[in-house]
Amino acid sequence: MELNNLKPAKGSTHSERRIGRGEGSGKGGTSTRGHKGAQSRSGYSHKLGFEGGQMPLQRRLPKFGFTNKERIEYKPINLSTLEDLAAKKNVTEISVDTLIEAGFVSKNDRVKILANGSLTKALTVTAHAFSKSAEAAIESMQGKVIKIAAGVPATVGVPAAVGTPA
Repeated sequence: MELNNLKPAKGSTHSERRIGRGEGSGKGGTSTRGHKGAQSRSGYSHKLGFEGGQMPLQRRLPKFGFTNKERIEYKPINLSTLEDLAAKKNVTEISVDTLIEAGFVSKNDRVKILANGSLTKALTVTAHAFSKSAEAAIESMQGKVIKIAAGVPATVGVPAAVGTPA
């Protein structure tokens, strides 16, 4: 098989339907558009959500809720993930950069450590946020929790330690 003799599989292609080529073709007359109405005319294009004059669904349903512009979205990382990562890479310090290199988060994500799973050794964990139970679990194994100051990327400067005034 070469590029010059490739062919589509038998039956996978068919010739285009030729409409408006006389009554004998079976697709003449109205050319599959039906009689009268906007859809039969040339230049017709319907508006998105148009229901033929009936009140469209997006206008029949009520508005509700709101979007909080101050919302900060975190990428959740469990203790079990940290434990696996520490065992695989043989490290005791896990930062956001470590998680980015491992492919768990992207460089623009903020990271929150959650307490799903358990730790078997002391880890120094640097992240944007921690759940209280995750913080307790890390510190119970004589590990360290380092929170990254809000608005500062993980790679800029030294993160502020927990409990120390800024």
